[in-house]
Amino acid sequence: MSKKAFITGITGQDGAYLSRFLLGKGYEVFGLLARRSSDTKWRLRELQIEDDIQYVEGDLTDPASLVRALSHFGVDEVYNLGAQSFVATSWMQPILTGSVTGLGAVNLLEAIRLHDPNIRFYQASSSEMFGKIQERVQSETTPFYPRSPYGVAKLYAHWMTVNYRESFGLHASSGILFNHESPLRGIEFVTRKITDAVARIKLQKQDHLYLGNTEALRDWGFAGDYVEAMWMMLQQDTPDDYVVATGRTTSVADFCRIAFAHVGLNHADYIKTDPKLQRPAEVDVLLGNAAKAKKKLGWQAKMTLEDLIANMVDADIKRIDREQPSNRIAVTA
Repeated sequence: MSKKAFITGITGQDGAYLSRFLLGKGYEVFGLLARRSSDTKWRLRELQIEDDIQYVEGDLTDPASLVRALSHFGVDEVYNLGAQSFVATSWMQPILTGSVTGLGAVNLLEAIRLHDPNIRFYQASSSEMFGKIQERVQSETTPFYPRSPYGVAKLYAHWMTVNYRESFGLHASSGILFNHESPLRGIEFVTRKITDAVARIKLQKQDHLYLGNTEALRDWGFAGDYVEAMWMMLQQDTPDDYVVATGRTTSVADFCRIAFAHVGLNHADYIKTDPKLQRPAEVDVLLGNAAKAKKKLGWQAKMTLEDLIANMVDADIKRIDREQPSNRIAVTA
């Protein structure tokens, strides 16, 4: 019999790529569908898998809906990708962020513990938990220092995953994923904001790109690579936590340079800074050490940053050419 996987945040970037990956492995895939926005399934349609998934309406903030879903589907693996996932929004909506991103994970862990503790659980932790970095390169042993309500909420969910593993013996693992992007990234995220603007400027539909802190450094990889690491964690005999990263850090300015160069433009001619786009508390640099994931899981990033950016720019040019409106989805629970 095929394995069954239940995914929260299935309509988000990671949920879509993970769904496609699991379907390719012969899984039956079930998704939690939170009714918080319109046209929630556009990413699944982009990957041509919308009709291959079974959906159930529910929400991470509603424990009863989670128990019903687990009871109905009888799943083997649960991937918690649902969150209020936009860092900037977390300062404006800290309570919502804490409820969905933090407590939502505990609602799901508790549902698993009460319904079937043999279910294997994956928690989507985040490099934003490192925040004000305590070590130049961040690994599983680096102390955390989150700098946003989003990072704080993710850290709570992360430690509760560890606690349920140690307290109740759940096969619960966390992937501390560094920034991972794709053509399916939401337009509100800086990487997609950049590639969308590059496409519009190239097509003469936009004049400039306004950004906040262009000196921030991030470890950017391809989301399609990272979802494979999620699956690998749940195939291990022993649950654990893993950093998933490329080991290369790049500034926002350099990301822009690569993106504009892909279409033959000089980024310096089009970028303007806007102080209003600065974060209240910045994370200056993130750089991940994924040696543990490579050694224990056999995982490493495949797509280069240059190829990732080129794919995103090309996809945005195609979108704009066919006049498809941008989709803004920050909450995928």
